[in-house]
Amino acid sequence: MRNMRPLALAVLVAALSFAAVHAFGKDKVFSFPRAYHPKTYPAFEAHEDEKLAIAADPYDMPEKVVGVFTVDYKKEGLLPIHLIIGNDGDKAVSLADMNVTLITKKRVKIPPATVDDIYRRISKQTSRGDEPQRPFPLPKRKSKTISDEAREEVKNSQFMARAVEPHGIQSGFVYFDVDDIESPLAGAKLVITGLSDSNGHELFFFEIPMEKYLSYRAVK
Repeated sequence: MRNMRPLALAVLVAALSFAAVHAFGKDKVFSFPRAYHPKTYPAFEAHEDEKLAIAADPYDMPEKVVGVFTVDYKKEGLLPIHLIIGNDGDKAVSLADMNVTLITKKRVKIPPATVDDIYRRISKQTSRGDEPQRPFPLPKRKSKTISDEAREEVKNSQFMARAVEPHGIQSGFVYFDVDDIESPLAGAKLVITGLSDSNGHELFFFEIPMEKYLSYRAVK
């Protein structure tokens, strides 16, 4: 009889642990990270004359992803970069025509993946789905189902701002397809063009060396 009490306690602990893990998985949702001033990040560029600064903060390490994303983008060959734009001026800056490009060390230019691109990658779909039918179609591979939570995460995390208000900050994620690219950030740079002032004049482009981020992390 004396052995029954430890056994019962062990069963209770196991049951509580299972319930806690199950509850955590159920409540696991995307949590947008707080955006600070761009100058507080390792990889940034500031144009003092225009009173504008932009930072690029890659989410490439497990310790950064935990508590933010639910999808394992690195496993899917995607690199999320948190883009933060800070306007210290007294007039708004337009982002309506902004273009962002990741340029690798080997000068490969990678545009941001679209929402549909990300959905296809997550579901392991190799085609868009609107291609012409073959006379003798090949057997289709079963695609992985995307959860509603994952769809919302991809959609809600996108950089969507069209302007940065005076003395304001706008942020969001841009995703890059880096599948089969070894060390995509090494020697790479993020180039941002198409920003304009309140009078419609295009501002000078930004070029953020990603080595600043890698070097900062190596020192830690």
